[in-house]
Amino acid sequence: MHHHGYLWTGPKDRFDQEALRRPPHPEPPPPDSRPELIGRYREVAAEFPASDLPPLETAYWLAKPRSWVRGTWSDPGEAAAWLRQRLTEYAPRLTSCDLGRLDLVVASAADRLGRGGDVSLGFYLERPAYLSLALVTCSPNRGNPGLPCPAA
Repeated sequence: MHHHGYLWTGPKDRFDQEALRRPPHPEPPPPDSRPELIGRYREVAAEFPASDLPPLETAYWLAKPRSWVRGTWSDPGEAAAWLRQRLTEYAPRLTSCDLGRLDLVVASAADRLGRGGDVSLGFYLERPAYLSLALVTCSPNRGNPGLPCPAA
């Protein structure tokens, strides 16, 4: 078991584009479906894997390009340390985070990763921007074991 780290920052209104943050349904619509439904399915199927937006379900980061992995760790404590470093780095821009609780957030992340879970955090930055941080357990992911490992 190991963990991959992901980071995204961008405009909050882009983050709110939930349609681009959902994977396509596993079954395409039947061939006799309305053309707009078939077109929308094709659009989502093409855009979701390539979209840099954080997925609504944390495990789906594993379906994104390998180049978006910011780090890989076998030790949950090392992965949580990466999270601490990112939060410290972004601290001057955070508008909604109590960094006095940083030790608690990092310890909780290490504990969750150690039990095979994922960690996903989000924070508002100044100017209507957003920071998304995720640590995703891999090989396999407990929430979605069928997703491939991007390091493979």
